[in-house]
Amino acid sequence: MVTADPARPMRADARRNYERIVAVAKEAFTADGVDVPADDIAKRAGVGAGTLYRHFPTRDKLIEAVYRDEIDGLAQQAYDLLDELPPGKALETWLATHVIYVVEKHGLAMTLKASVDAGSEVFGWCQARLRAAADTIVKAAQDEGVLRADVAGVDILRLGHGLGSAASKASEEDTKRLLTIVLDGLRVP
Repeated sequence: MVTADPARPMRADARRNYERIVAVAKEAFTADGVDVPADDIAKRAGVGAGTLYRHFPTRDKLIEAVYRDEIDGLAQQAYDLLDELPPGKALETWLATHVIYVVEKHGLAMTLKASVDAGSEVFGWCQARLRAAADTIVKAAQDEGVLRADVAGVDILRLGHGLGSAASKASEEDTKRLLTIVLDGLRVP
């Protein structure tokens, strides 16, 4: 989360408002696109326009915060799954989650990504966060001996994105079959 003064942490009420605005903006962007009026987002979040603009002085800053939150959530799932499951199963589950994310959030993700400058700090942070999660879950599965040694974290991200793009035009049954084929190819023979 980016604050105006990184040396000063947010008060608890300010943090709640920030998180509520981001959550509401994410819902609004998903339902209505990123052109939803800021005043509508503030109203739905139960805050005044001044509170919204204090946290997000421009629409771009709000879009960046939503994009960052989306990517952070996807990355965090990799770590959470590693805490809950054996590494190989965690990787399988995370790849399936990635595919579902691409299918369900494709429009939002593409709109958000297009609105965030590829050279920006936010884009760089998101890319690094997602790659670190992918590298961590891949290494854990390789250390367990279930994942081929030549697979890199970025490969899993690319496969998840590619499968998600293909799955958006396929049946659920075909998507599961494609995921099984990919997972079979990733496993140590």
